[in-house]
Amino acid sequence: MPQDDVGVARVGAGRVAKARCSEGLGDTSAHAAVLLTLCLIVSGAHALKAAGSGRVTGKVTDPDRAAVARASLTLTDATGDPRATTSSGDGSFFFEAVQPGDYTLTAVAAGFAPVSKRLSVRGQPVVHDVQFRELVGQKSVVIVSSTLGPGVDLRSAEVYRRALFERDDQLLETLNAGINAGQHEGGGKSLEIRRFGFNLDHGGVNGGLRIVVNDLPQNQASQGHGQGYLGATKALTPELVQEVNILDGPFSAEYGDFSGLGVVQIRTRESLPDQVTWRLQGGSFDSLRTFLAYSPNLPKADSFLSYEGSYTNGPFLSHLRYKRNNITGNYTRHFADDQDLGFKFNFGTNYFHSSGQIPLDLVTAGELDRFGFVDPSDGGRVRLGTAAGYYRKEFSSGDSFKADAFVGRSLFDLYSNFTFFSNDPVRGDGIQQHDSRYQEGVNTQYLHFYHLLGARALLTLGTNFHDNQVDVGLYPRQGRVPLGVATRSYLVFPNFAGYAQQGFDLLDGKMSLEGGLRWDSFRWRDADRVDPSISGVEGANRLQPKAAVAYTPLRHIPLTLSFNYGRGINTQDARGIIERPNSPRIATTDFYMTGGAYNFRRFSFSGDMFLIDRSNEEVYIPDDGTFEFKGPSRSYGYEGKTSFQVTRQVALGGGLTQVTNSFYRATSPRLYVDSAPHTVGNAAITLSGWQGFFASLRYRHIGNYRLDGLDPRIRASGLDVLDLAITKQLRRWVDCNLGIDNLADKLYYETQNYFESRVTPTAPAVSRIHGTPGYPFDLTLGVTFHLWAKNR
Repeated sequence: MPQDDVGVARVGAGRVAKARCSEGLGDTSAHAAVLLTLCLIVSGAHALKAAGSGRVTGKVTDPDRAAVARASLTLTDATGDPRATTSSGDGSFFFEAVQPGDYTLTAVAAGFAPVSKRLSVRGQPVVHDVQFRELVGQKSVVIVSSTLGPGVDLRSAEVYRRALFERDDQLLETLNAGINAGQHEGGGKSLEIRRFGFNLDHGGVNGGLRIVVNDLPQNQASQGHGQGYLGATKALTPELVQEVNILDGPFSAEYGDFSGLGVVQIRTRESLPDQVTWRLQGGSFDSLRTFLAYSPNLPKADSFLSYEGSYTNGPFLSHLRYKRNNITGNYTRHFADDQDLGFKFNFGTNYFHSSGQIPLDLVTAGELDRFGFVDPSDGGRVRLGTAAGYYRKEFSSGDSFKADAFVGRSLFDLYSNFTFFSNDPVRGDGIQQHDSRYQEGVNTQYLHFYHLLGARALLTLGTNFHDNQVDVGLYPRQGRVPLGVATRSYLVFPNFAGYAQQGFDLLDGKMSLEGGLRWDSFRWRDADRVDPSISGVEGANRLQPKAAVAYTPLRHIPLTLSFNYGRGINTQDARGIIERPNSPRIATTDFYMTGGAYNFRRFSFSGDMFLIDRSNEEVYIPDDGTFEFKGPSRSYGYEGKTSFQVTRQVALGGGLTQVTNSFYRATSPRLYVDSAPHTVGNAAITLSGWQGFFASLRYRHIGNYRLDGLDPRIRASGLDVLDLAITKQLRRWVDCNLGIDNLADKLYYETQNYFESRVTPTAPAVSRIHGTPGYPFDLTLGVTFHLWAKNR
């Protein structure tokens, strides 16, 4: 089965902030009145008459055509509504009263990778058999399922399709899976990522969390504001997300740089179920957003063209003025049932102001409002575009091949002031960080299914190429006027990689073994425009092993025990490598995880223990905007995840990741890894399809955590936040939507850091905690039109 199936300090401003929040709620009432009126108008329209219904039947078999009992099957229609059943003892299954239309049939069973295929119902009985072909450990396939297993976490597209997203960062907040993603400066800047007791900054240091969208890497190396910067995800539109697969660690040879603490694989749609989809929404804090998509009904092709536009001021005294525009398109030509050629493109703009991270001691003393600011000129602007082509081929033997290539262009300017007046009491410490980038890449992958000494086997072979050409620099500024050049470099850093992963299915499918190797070759070139004497070229290579075993002791008890190991890497900033050639260039992460998963019909649970050894941690060097390594470090702990399908319409789920220790090895007194929470939890209750209602109540928690490696009293506060999303389907072609962020109006800070700052030229320099406030109660209302449903 191919992969694709599957500032001046403002003092005493408290009253102003309260007025500002009230103003935002006032605006909400106006937006709500308009949108509710639209809902009432369209709710009076007549529904189209339903067509006749059919029956879908079939049989589930393994790679040797033997029946598979108790497999979970889900039939999902074009609107995303699912129906579920379980195969009987002889592998047979059926769905009654199926309305005409296009559907996706997904099958899941212990010991096998899920299968997902398309089918059409036209009022007559449909027979569609399902055969499992892949081993359970194969991570190169994007999985669509609610089944849990150690090392893999899964996300349904339901929350992205039904929920309202006012801000782009809310999409990553839904990932959970032990990932703490916090807004760093209120909106337009990349999120700060923390996981497994490590602070990954904006996604690419201290192990890194690799995010790929349709196989295209989102982490930007040697970026103007952080190694592995994840700002490219701002161009991702939530309504276009099809499925999300999260790997806990570097367990797949398919992924290289920045994968040490996991991989998030996001796959977007190739078409939409309706020819026209139009969403209008508005809410608190002058927030407005629209999503408009056209997806024509073409023979032998899937396509769409979409636009997303949004604006918000946020609750901040210095308005965000955050404006975002994204245009996305896809065209996939189906030459046959087993061969596709497609093209994708995505263009985005992002303009914003920012209040930065403010000193929390001044907030506590009442000298600075929680939504106040110090430097009103902070903010940024981003323009980016990507074009990609992809090819897929499935052979009659079950083997498959895929290839994709992409080119990208981005312009990034960030205006920051972290320490205010500490270094320059006259003009302030404001800097402009600039990144002008071209990037290109090619990926190939071949899956080969065969038998070896009677055992089912799968061999995965692949190659990756990724190159960047970047003009990057730092410029001291006053307001948004540059005052000179601090650093400027032209960087080129190609990355070549090849990998192989071999899996075996032994003991009649009760045991799966997997091993893999990945080889990466890097070359960094820095042409320094300020000091040419420090220019140069350096290179490095790394081999990364992978291994996994899964064992199901008894066929009649759906319990699987597993062990995963992987070595991941993350590179240092190219400027740091050239300027400090004797320092390490690549840090390694050795990730060990062992646990078990129990998946029985409506109930799933998994638990595991993990140990993470890192060769080096990374420290930011503010003088030149680069990072250098220090270390080594170790983190260990445990986690658990569960899901329960209470009824066909109601599901519960949750997870907890607990780091029991995270420290630098060979230090006395012991130096602890700081600036990341040790407790991350989530829970959710989801209602789907009851009386036309779709709703989710989601809870997220992080515990308080230390901000200094030696002094445990210097701590960041934790948070507990509830988010609510409700959709009511009034007719087949219209929904009314409601979203509430921070339902309990919790006062909290999303990200907190400890460093020295001076808020005015005459104020003392103080080491203290700085933070970004989380949004208060935030109401959004919307209406979504689904026009001209497709019937192929």
